[in-house]
Amino acid sequence: MSTNKKRILLAEDEEHLLEAIKLNLELEGYKVTTANNGKKALQIFKEERFNLIILDVMMPEVDGFVVAETIRLENSEVPIMFLTAKNTNEDKINGLKKGADDYLTKPFNLEELILRVNNLVKRGLKGDDLKEFNSYKIGDKTIHFNSFELINDDGTITPLTKKETMLLKLLIERRNEAVSREQILETVWNYDVYPSTRTIDNFILTFRKYFEPDPKNPVYFHSIRGVGYKFTDNHH
Repeated sequence: MSTNKKRILLAEDEEHLLEAIKLNLELEGYKVTTANNGKKALQIFKEERFNLIILDVMMPEVDGFVVAETIRLENSEVPIMFLTAKNTNEDKINGLKKGADDYLTKPFNLEELILRVNNLVKRGLKGDDLKEFNSYKIGDKTIHFNSFELINDDGTITPLTKKETMLLKLLIERRNEAVSREQILETVWNYDVYPSTRTIDNFILTFRKYFEPDPKNPVYFHSIRGVGYKFTDNHH
């Protein structure tokens, strides 16, 4: 039976709350893996598959919003739920923008948590409601995010690295909007190593080679001095 257990990643830095939620979810028959900070949550997420991710917004190391955004770059299907102490609309909107599916404000009732968890897991299993894209076309080339490939109209394939794919996805999700270097480092590189600005510049140069009709006069990938980078696409 145990192979059938639905798996939940729970990231929360308040010890007693973490234990209480874990216990209640286990009583419901879930297998719960816990992390007490955002960095650890990301490490665990990379190693295992989950049916649901529950994230506290305010966590040490890396906050819940960044964790969610990073997870979304790699996985668009897994349901994400935020726990937050702040009942502000801004937080809520921010959370939903980062790809969360649900939101619970502390202090909350454990029964309500369980109810919402059950709903999210069910919905995740159906896999409908996919509000994410798995491919995106720029000019005559299509990026396939799941297979890390770039397919040209003539059928030829250019393989992409995982970092290239994640950076493309981040820029495309935030299209027509400047994305700061910090944000790129945080979400694509997870702070593991700090690449220099040159590293990101080189990625952008590669993207121009791939996509721009004239790489010297980019229409899609722009460097914005002092801020970061922007992907512009008016066709979508």
